[in-house]
Amino acid sequence: MTMQTRHLPEAYDALAPDGSQIRVLAATASGSMAHCSLPPGQTSVAVAHRTVEEVWYFLAGKGQVWRKLGEREEVIDVSLGTSVAIPLGTRFQFRNTGDTPLEFVLATIPPWPGHDEAYRVPGRWPTEED
Repeated sequence: MTMQTRHLPEAYDALAPDGSQIRVLAATASGSMAHCSLPPGQTSVAVAHRTVEEVWYFLAGKGQVWRKLGEREEVIDVSLGTSVAIPLGTRFQFRNTGDTPLEFVLATIPPWPGHDEAYRVPGRWPTEED
């Protein structure tokens, strides 16, 4: 790995397996970062990860995040300043409940390995994919 400097691109780099817009940021051998955006009125597909954990920090918008790990399940409201952890094996889904994009930065540990990392799980809310 080399030292990296990345600026937030205007256009998204990829659609995540959950349907959100991903803009790739800097990475090291131990972790990676990305900017995630979900348009108003959208709900992500519910997924879980095979090998990575994530930490999210919300920058803009309003929404809700559903997480389920074992018997523990919760829905939390998120907005600017909220941070959430997505431990390995957590089922999760998020939705934009506001009228502007829901935006957050996420750190992935270890770095995101590729599209097959996330797999669909039954979710809390219906989506266009259902």
